[in-house]
Amino acid sequence: MSKLFPVMEVGSLNKAPFRVKDLARAVEQAEKWGKALDVENYEELVELLRNRQVSEDLLVDWACIYGLRFFESAGLDVVYDGEQRRVEMYEHPLRYIEGFEYRGVVRVWDNEFYRKAAVVKRPRLIQPYHMDELRFNKKHAKKPLKVPVTSAYTLADWSFDEYYSKHATGEDLAARANAGRRDFVLDLVEEVLRPVVKALDSEGVDYIQLDEPAAATKPHESELVVESINETFQGIRAKKAVHICYTDYKALFPALLELKIDVLSISCSNADTTRLGTDPDARPGFEVLKVFKEYDVSFRVAPGLVDVHTDFVEPPELVRDRALYAAKVLGDPGKVVACNDCGLRTRSWDVAYQKQLSLVRGAAMAREMFG
Repeated sequence: MSKLFPVMEVGSLNKAPFRVKDLARAVEQAEKWGKALDVENYEELVELLRNRQVSEDLLVDWACIYGLRFFESAGLDVVYDGEQRRVEMYEHPLRYIEGFEYRGVVRVWDNEFYRKAAVVKRPRLIQPYHMDELRFNKKHAKKPLKVPVTSAYTLADWSFDEYYSKHATGEDLAARANAGRRDFVLDLVEEVLRPVVKALDSEGVDYIQLDEPAAATKPHESELVVESINETFQGIRAKKAVHICYTDYKALFPALLELKIDVLSISCSNADTTRLGTDPDARPGFEVLKVFKEYDVSFRVAPGLVDVHTDFVEPPELVRDRALYAAKVLGDPGKVVACNDCGLRTRSWDVAYQKQLSLVRGAAMAREMFG
């Protein structure tokens, strides 16, 4: 990504709109998006759906191809399939890890739920995950690929601890809690995350992204967050990305200075106005970038230029102004990567696609300002 304001996808996309029980709608959506995204041989899928001859596995394969074309046709520079094969970012990896037992269903936000688990013994990886999806996508992608992977700290933070707290040692309760927490996170790195990331790296993927939404849940553990990320990425040849969304980024400094990564993706537009302009009053959501400038971070920053929690489609001019303001605050347009605040799974494909077109066009307009 040598050009200014390259555009990178962040992660999830809503399930392909033809993955519905309504046959007529499935056929209609497969045809509509097959044409819109210029999907090769989409007519085959339409015919299979019409004749009720498509298996669930084949339907998911087609969903991955449509997901890739969704981002590619919009013009993004780094893409993935929108995680079409995954159930959810927490529950999905636990399918491949021994040492956890499910305890019940919790609500994340809106109508998003996942089964929360407890760690009951030292985790052990059954087999590296995300491999089949990467191999399939490599056969079909036309752009560089980035694989999102839920990071160790978030997996630990979102789980109940019924093992490490019982085996930790320390002078008092607080010391034992901290020791148990550290052991839990770093065991996940050693036994699960590092093997998974190494396996993905061996396939020659362009970017690997660690998703860390729980990073600032406990600010006093920010050093553990950074340590776990760096340990996970140790020896990896692929470009290294981290995504931390909707949090108090200031609370993670100065620990973030030790991150050994290429790009950090953060959320900004959700807290921004929709007014045009590059003055601070118009861009309050991007004021947090000042702390990144103050600490002179070594990695590139990918501030979200598009809000994924609204159906409002940002005009390209708004995306442009957000990108230009980010470049002004950071003092270097080369440090800015254009992306969304977070994944797009809460938006329909119609809205999400228009947002991606605006993201790409706005980034191009910002690029033109620098000749």
